[in-house]
Amino acid sequence: MSQAIMDVLEQLSPKFLLLVLVGVAVADKRPVGSYSAPPSSDEYAEILKDERVHPTAEGYYSLDMETENGIKRQESGGEGGSQQGSYSYTAPDGTPVYVQFVADEFGFQPQSDLLPVAPEFPHPIPQFVLDQIKKAQEEDRGTSNEVPSGSYTYA
Repeated sequence: MSQAIMDVLEQLSPKFLLLVLVGVAVADKRPVGSYSAPPSSDEYAEILKDERVHPTAEGYYSLDMETENGIKRQESGGEGGSQQGSYSYTAPDGTPVYVQFVADEFGFQPQSDLLPVAPEFPHPIPQFVLDQIKKAQEEDRGTSNEVPSGSYTYA
């Protein structure tokens, strides 16, 4: 190391140096193998079909393509930027994936058996929630039988 670096290191406190070393050690503890892109492949899939109608002045277009490894995509669009279509492929675990979509003023709306679905509503409301609602209503009317404990002040 150069003498200038040695002079700077001598002037720093040992606590600061320890803090820097701990920071470097912690920063290097990232998950191994997680959050990485899939390994690159030199394999290329031949395009079997690629039919396109480029956008017209009104915004109408279409795309229909297919590759030899089973990837398919169909899409069309129209006035106002609305789009609809589908795509399909085989996931790395062998699961066939098929997605239909619409994209319009309400956003991107995919549909697939593989997408999670929210539970139906209205669903049964648990009793403890109903009890809490009743208690809040009684407090609002001033008819609650419970006496609040402690004192409350508002700033």
